[in-house]
Amino acid sequence: MRVLVLGGTTEARALYGLLEQAAARFDVTVSLAGATRAPVLPRLAVRIGGFGGVDGLREWLVAHRIEAVIDATHPFAVRMSANAVQACAQAGVALLRVERPGWTPVAGDRWIRVGDMQAAARALGATPRRVLLTVGRKDLLPFHHAGAHDWLLRSVDRPDAALLPPGARVLQARGPFDVAAEDALLRTERIDVIITKNSGGTATSAKLEAARVLGLPVIMVDRPPVAPAPTVADAGGAMAWLECLYAHVSSTRREV
Repeated sequence: MRVLVLGGTTEARALYGLLEQAAARFDVTVSLAGATRAPVLPRLAVRIGGFGGVDGLREWLVAHRIEAVIDATHPFAVRMSANAVQACAQAGVALLRVERPGWTPVAGDRWIRVGDMQAAARALGATPRRVLLTVGRKDLLPFHHAGAHDWLLRSVDRPDAALLPPGARVLQARGPFDVAAEDALLRTERIDVIITKNSGGTATSAKLEAARVLGLPVIMVDRPPVAPAPTVADAGGAMAWLECLYAHVSSTRREV
């Protein structure tokens, strides 16, 4: 069965491993947006780059006779997810989204929840603060005029210099991170506040635990709404869905 995986996340990488073991049943292409300059590549067919919107994705699905799409993109990649919903509906292709649960505050957390990056910048206030900024390298412009803060930006890839807030220092690192290392980073850098997206998952959650222990506030950017689709929480759920779909498709082919 021909499958397209829209990947790039921790859950996607876990799914690649399961699909590599099921090569006799699934002919898989992994699509990566190209946002990360040195992505971790699976031992599967890989394409890198966009499709050209809904129409381009629909045409690609039809041309490659895709029978199932797994959307395992980042929770904030809402445009790609919306395109997948529309393109799959138009092409008559089964779609499943792998959507990791978001983080939720627990006792001791000092979260300031905001709806977008602009609100996160405003939430810093005017008093200069030492900020750990972990929102990726593409959503930085709202912080350019947020005040005279001391910025430490952590990102997998180094952002373009024009996007960096004035005077920002860059720490290039890829998760997962552990609590001890995050605690040491926050103490060494004398961080006053963390700004992050509610990405969920375990790869980058250690900073929240460290902030809780140190009593630091976290400005948390909530997830944007995403187009509705059937959803599971992890790679195991996605693989189970694919196996059920494979059994159904195989049975239908035998009957024909």
